[in-house]
Formats: sequence, C-alpha cells, structure tokens
Amino acid sequence: MTADSSEVPADPVGVVVGLVKDLEPTMEQAVVRDIVEGVAGGRAKRRRLAQFLLERPAVLADGRSPAPRAVGNLLIGLRAAGARQVSPPVCATCAKSLRTLQRRGQDWYCAVCGSRREPCTSCGLTRPVSGRDRDGRPHCVDCPPGDARDPLEVIVEVVTGVDPTLSAAVVTAAVGAVVTNAGQRRRLAWALTERPDLLSGAGAEAPVPSVLRLIDWLSDAGATNIVRPACPHCRRVVALVKPRNGLRLCRMCVARSRAERCVRCQVDREPATRDDNGAPICPSCLIKDPVNHEDCSRCGRLRPVSVRSPDGVLCETCRPPKVLTCSICGRHGPALISETTGQPWWRACSQRWARCARCDQVRPLRGGTIDEPLCGACTRPDLRFWKACTSCGQPGRIHAGCCARCSVDRRLRQLLGDNSGTIRAQYQALYEALATTERPSTVARWLDHSAAPTILRSLDADDGLTHDALDTLVPSKPVEHLRAVLVAIGTLPARDEQMVRLERWITAIIAGRADPDQQQLLHRYATWHLLRRLRHRLGGSATTYNQAFGIRQRVRAAIALLDWIATTNLTLATAGQGDLEAWLASGDATHRRDVGNFVRWANKQKLTALNLPAVRWGGPTDIDTEARWEQASRLLHDDTLEVEDRFAGLLVLLYAQWPAAISRLTLADIETTDNTVRLRLGDEPVILPEPLAALAVKLIATRKGHAVIGHQPHSPWLFPGGQPGRPVSDGRLGERLRQLGLRPGQSRSTALFQLATELPAALLARLLGIHISVAVAWQRASAGDWTTYAADYSRRTHHHHTSVAEVTDSPDNTPPERHSDSSNI
Repeated sequence: MTADSSEVPADPVGVVVGLVKDLEPTMEQAVVRDIVEGVAGGRAKRRRLAQFLLERPAVLADGRSPAPRAVGNLLIGLRAAGARQVSPPVCATCAKSLRTLQRRGQDWYCAVCGSRREPCTSCGLTRPVSGRDRDGRPHCVDCPPGDARDPLEVIVEVVTGVDPTLSAAVVTAAVGAVVTNAGQRRRLAWALTERPDLLSGAGAEAPVPSVLRLIDWLSDAGATNIVRPACPHCRRVVALVKPRNGLRLCRMCVARSRAERCVRCQVDREPATRDDNGAPICPSCLIKDPVNHEDCSRCGRLRPVSVRSPDGVLCETCRPPKVLTCSICGRHGPALISETTGQPWWRACSQRWARCARCDQVRPLRGGTIDEPLCGACTRPDLRFWKACTSCGQPGRIHAGCCARCSVDRRLRQLLGDNSGTIRAQYQALYEALATTERPSTVARWLDHSAAPTILRSLDADDGLTHDALDTLVPSKPVEHLRAVLVAIGTLPARDEQMVRLERWITAIIAGRADPDQQQLLHRYATWHLLRRLRHRLGGSATTYNQAFGIRQRVRAAIALLDWIATTNLTLATAGQGDLEAWLASGDATHRRDVGNFVRWANKQKLTALNLPAVRWGGPTDIDTEARWEQASRLLHDDTLEVEDRFAGLLVLLYAQWPAAISRLTLADIETTDNTVRLRLGDEPVILPEPLAALAVKLIATRKGHAVIGHQPHSPWLFPGGQPGRPVSDGRLGERLRQLGLRPGQSRSTALFQLATELPAALLARLLGIHISVAVAWQRASAGDWTTYAADYSRRTHHHHTSVAEVTDSPDNTPPERHSDSSNI
C-alpha cells in the first residue's frame, strides 16, 4: 500500500479500499467500496476509519481490538462478501470469532465474556445481569424484576384515569407501538405510576423516553386530556430529545446547552467535530472546510456535498428540487412541505402575507388558496400545535418566548425609549407607525439591516428630530429614506428635498472655487438667475430630479468656461468671439450644449461681448406612427403586464405626457362618475375612452407603493414610490417603460405630432398641460392649419369638455361628434 496520511482527507474511501485490496486482491473494487461506504456513512467517520487502518493495518488480518466499531463492522461486512484473508473480529478475552459485536470501550467481546456480572438481588448468585428493578438493583435471568401485576394493565389503568375518553384497546395498541420488550414496558409502567401528571403536561420530566412516544401516539389518536409537553427552555411544543439536568429539551435547546467556542470562527455553537487537538469545530466551519468538499458530478466544481445521487455527489446548486403541486396556488414546480398542513407549497407562497378569509387579519399565509387565504391559526385551529406568546398570549410562531410583533415592540422600546422603556415624545409617532405595521417581520428586517437605527442612536435625544439635525449627518440614501418616513408620519414638515440638495450643492461648489471674483459671478448666475427662474416656473410645486440635474449641468458648464478663460490669461470681459469658438471646436471643451445659457446671461448682464445663440428646434425626428399604435394596442389588451405600467405607457402614447408629469399625478386628477372617467392633465379634463377608463379605475383600486416602513394607507399619489409619502421618481418610471419596449421621448414626440395635426394649439395646451408656445411650435412642425377653428367653435350652440382622444373626420377640421382615436386599436 503506497497511501499515506496526506491522502486520507482527500479520499478516505480510496485509502481503505487500497488497504483491503492489498490483503484481498481477488475481491472486486466496487464491492469493497460499497462495503466501506455502508459501514462509514459520513466523511468524518470515513477519515477516522482510514486513519486507524493506516496506523494499524494488521487489524485486517488478526481482527483484534481495541478498535473503533466501524472497523469491526467492516471486518464483518468483508467476511460476509466472501473475503478469506480478512479476519473476522475476535473476542478480546477468549479470541472467539464474532458475527456480531458487543463492546466495552474499544474492546470486542462475545456474549459470554461481554456480559456484566453482578450479584442478583433475589438469589444472591453472581450471574450476568438480565434486568434491574425500580430501584436500579440487578436481577439475573431466573429472577426477573417486576411487580405482581402485568405492566400493561398498570399502563392502561393510569392512562384511562387521566383521559377517560380513551378505550383500553387504544391504549394497548399505543403501548405495543412505542415499547418493544418487557423491560421497556416495566420502566414505562413505573414512570407513569409515580407521575401520572407526565401525561397532562409535565412530560419534559419523564425519566424514560417511552413516555414521550406514548404521549405523541395518543395525541395523534385523538386524546383530549393527553398534552404534548413544551420544551422547558423555549416553550415550544416540539419533539424533546435529550435530558439536561433532569429535564428533556428540544434539539435546539440541547444544541445551545452543548455550545462551545469554535476554534476557527470563535462563535459559540454546538460542535460538529473536533480537530486533532480535541478543539471544537462548529458545523459551519466543518462544511466550509475544503477538506470536506468534493467535485460535483454535474457542474464539476469543488463544493460541499448536498446529496449523493446514483450518478455521483451533487452540490446545493445542482441538487434537483422536489417538483410538486403547490396546495395554495396550484402551480407545479419546485416546492417545500409545510409543517402546518403537511402539504407542498412554493417558497413564494411560504413568504406571502394576506388578509385571512376567516379572521380578517393580515398575517402570513399558511393555508387555503390565493382567493381564500388562511392564516396559521385558521389553517390549524388546534391550539396545542401552536405556542402562545408570553407577552400578548396570541398563538402562532414563537421565538424566544415572544411572537414577532412583541419582539419588534421590545426592540423598538430599546431603540426609541428612555432607560425605563418609555417612548420619547419626539419618537412617539415613529414608534406607533412601526409597531402597527401589518408585517412585523418587515420592521425586524429594517432594524437588522437598515442604517436607520444607527442614525437614530447618533442623534441627540434632547434636541429632537428636525431637518437641521438630519442635515448635519453625512448625506446618504438611508438618511433620506429615514427623512421621508418621518415626513410621511408627520414628525417632520414636508419640504422640497431636490431644491434643498441643489442649494446645498451650489453652495459647496461655489465655496470650492479659489477666485473670489469667480465665486461672486457664479453666485449671481446660479442663485439669482437659475434658481430664481426655477422657483418661478415651479409655482410652489416640488422640484423634479431632471430639473435639478439641468441646473447642475449649467453650473458645471459655466465653471468649465471660466476655467478655460483663466488658463488663457483672459477674462470674461476681454475674451473674444474667436476665442470662444476656438474653445468649442477643441477637444478639451466640455458641456458645450449647456454653456450657451451662461454666455447669453453674461452678455445680457453686460459682463462680456461673447455671444452663443440658442439652437432653434427644427421639429421632431424619428416619428413612427405605426409602432405607436402597435404598442398602444399591446398595453390596452395584455393583462400579463402590471396595471400601473400599462396606464403610464398609454399616457405617453396617447396623450404625449412626460414620465415626470405622469409620476406626479394624484387621485384628485381623476374624476369618476357612473359613465365617465376624466383625467386632468392641464386646465381642462380629458375624457378617457374605454378600455383606458376601466384601466384607470383598476389602477386606483390596486395601486400600491413599495414603501412599508412609514407607509400611508391613503397616499394621494396615483403612482406611489419607494419612499413613503412620495411618488415614484420620473427616472424609475421611465426605466419601467423602457423595459416594456417603449422609448418615452420618441413615443411622446410621435403622439404630440399626430395630436397637433388634429387639435388647435390653444386646445392642445389646455388639455395636455403644455405651454402654448410649445403647442404652436408642434402645430407648425406638423403643418396643421386651424385658421378657421375659432370661427367654427364660436358658432357651436353647446360647449362641453373635449377629449384629447376625439378627432374629426369632417373635411373642414371641425369635430362635430365625439370620436375616440383609440377605437382603431
């Protein structure tokens, strides 16, 4: 055998097979491998077996102990497979060949030599111990311990006394199922005679495990007074496996009681194995150890073994999931088995929350169907299956004695309360918003993974929550999200965040300039020109991201031009037109499109003689009417798409709206009556035709934002966003439309081009909410002629709201009847 100890971790089975083949060359290698894998199932056990045989290979030929049990089982298996050179295990005392093993320590004994001999309590002879009585005294085979009565009769009498609804036949069947021999039956009878209350809730104190097996069997048989015991530590009603200090605990609590500090990761966990020095190694480090990895038979990567299939080992990624039909949604695919119902369900269904069809509470979905969901308590009304929360008393999934909501409440009081646990006044609204969230698990994840708790701890509790306090922190997304939550719940007043950020950015970038004259010039341009004009255009509404971005680009363009002028030893007053054009033509020029605004402003302010005329709009490009109608038809009739995406896309395709304008629509912009749905995009409402009107009504009923923390149940926005109290951003909405195959800019141009040929500029401006000059420019670009429209309109006898979807078929361009241009879709 050429193997050494270095080969044991990589291929322990191969090492053992090689040693056996050296002694039994005629045996087939596959047969030997199957025997080795059968007697040593885990890799750790195989490595110990291989290491022992390498250190003492003579045991294969002489069969003598001391040796591990796996060695004896290997010898027995090889002999049964026809090996002749391999010795069977032999008794350590009389050297008799063994077909089965009896061990004391590391030695093997035959039945005669291995039996313990003690003086019999009844006859006094020193003989092999056959059993022990209630007090633990030994008895020989001729003097069996026991009472005058049959243990079965005693058990039936005790059980029926606790639960009279059980018949003697049921109890007899239960005893026959849970105990297999007379000795176990006697010990069960003794335990129940001394403590009948073990059957009614005190089972954790059972001296023998057969008591717990009997309780489980009788409970499954329908016993009403037989109570499954809860774990004394975690209070969960689960299987109790091991005794600790006289009490039987669940597997989780046993693991905690055995916890030791892992020598590798320094985490306190139950050891999975120990290293050569006896130091504990936790299961996580054992799995991550490359020594325990094998080549996956499917992907070929060296990974931890998840399952051993007939084709070889498989990693977790390549392990085929169970394909079952979900009992909730009815879909066929990879599924898990629910502990509550015992039925398969998809992982997505196991994480779904819904309003229970019976108790009308929003809870985790545990049963029923998608149309009629059921929570855990309604799915399995048996309260003995659920553990009650020690704080609120509600049954359900309990962790560390508390339900999820009470656990969140305790953590919130630690975060937002004072030393006595009383919530501080400035945090009261935030506490109520978080504590009453429908899904407490969301708040728990927010507390675990969000930076918001750290931010709240960093604030001075005495100063209170203000915008100024948050402004002192380093700007980040967690800070802005926390600000949005506080605004949504009313703790902070609303303010124009984009404008505040823009002002802060302008102040910082101007302060970073070294030249005082340049600072003064940029301050005049950015603050008194750009910001003042932007505020005038806003008229009290909030700044959009694109508006703020445009201001930043123009300021950057001004700085780029001033930096170039400084490098050429010129000033804004002495630079000539040729110098400006030379810079624009050079490769060093940046922000060419935005610098013209600064040049024209400076010229108007008599600061320079430079001039850079604005580029006139030459009309729309890339007009594709056919693609527009194809996309509109798809959005109107494809029910697989999200309602909000369909409605937003149709507003672009049919009503020429920018994503920025769509994102800021509110519920007040839609007026619904019995037969009519009107949408206000400008000064006059637009009548929505069917099926677009039905789509708008459905959107109002189903709209839902992604914000959960601080979510407002009555949000005014038609398209709620990811932050509470705020609409979806125009950038995000535009990205969603692009994922549908729409190009918002091109689609809006196509729609506006066609509408400008069908409606006069004044009506177009009032209905779509665009400036009159923009409407006139589009009308000229589309070559529309509406010179007779005013006279025709004045001769009408009735005035009514006009739908932008109405177009005319009459030769004089007068729309005599309401007609929807979406009727051809």
